[in-house]
Amino acid sequence: MQEFLIPAKPDLQAARETWLKMLARERRLSPETVEAYERDTRQFLHFLTGHCGGSPGISDIADLRPADLRGFLAARRAGGAGARTLGRGLAGIRSLLRFLERRGLVNAAGAAALRAPRQPKSLPKPLTASDAKHVVSVEGQLAEEPWIAARNAAVLTLLYGSGLRISEALGLSGADLSAPGDTVLRVTGKGGKTRLVPVLPVALRAIAEYRRLCPWHLDPKGLLFRGTRGGPLNPAIVQRDMAKLRSALNLPDTATPHALRHSFATHLLGRGGDLRTIQELLGHASLSTTQIYTGVDTARLLEIYEASHPRA
Repeated sequence: MQEFLIPAKPDLQAARETWLKMLARERRLSPETVEAYERDTRQFLHFLTGHCGGSPGISDIADLRPADLRGFLAARRAGGAGARTLGRGLAGIRSLLRFLERRGLVNAAGAAALRAPRQPKSLPKPLTASDAKHVVSVEGQLAEEPWIAARNAAVLTLLYGSGLRISEALGLSGADLSAPGDTVLRVTGKGGKTRLVPVLPVALRAIAEYRRLCPWHLDPKGLLFRGTRGGPLNPAIVQRDMAKLRSALNLPDTATPHALRHSFATHLLGRGGDLRTIQELLGHASLSTTQIYTGVDTARLLEIYEASHPRA
């Protein structure tokens, strides 16, 4: 991180760096979460620079009031930030202030007293089973290079067939699923938690085809999925190719790589899958997180009912 981009005095800069390292090493938050907290607190420090009339130090934030934090949230909302973004931003600021409070440097009561913005209730938007099959098929890929088409199909099949997050799929090593009898993956998800995930035969075949066509040596200790030049496959590349694919198939903008994970859970539930088992497969810490898919399935049933029943 380039310190000159952080509008804060050296004492606050150093404390913030220590806090971010603690989040990654001790609390083992995902790199995406740490990156989001870094960005949110950096924006907060930019706000305080104007609010306080200069770069803030620890003494300037020692007794922040709820009104100061409400001013930051109002500024972010005026800039177009939604409730989820604001809620995450407030969570990051609270975490930083609690970290400083434990060291006797600030009083975090103001942040604790502020209520987080009300979060809108939204349901995941899965693909239909037919669309999901088209998206993950190697024939449906738009890449001209056969090995890249096979790679994309293998990645997307893991997202839909095993419910992996894109970071989990791209984090697989060359040793994973390399032996003939391998049918289960040990996946490390958010918070460093591991889970066992079965892999469907169709996904095993897709990975085997990718291995056969891949021009790069897949070292057992290296990453399984490679970019065009042999380096790690960037998630943005998968997202970009998925955007082209949904355009070609006339799918909605909600048809993202992560929507395939939603589709995995929703389609399992619709076929009688047990909610607790789906929770374990997805790696959710709480069953309440998984229960959102019951709403998706109910909404779909009502949609079919209203479209099909003669008296609807």
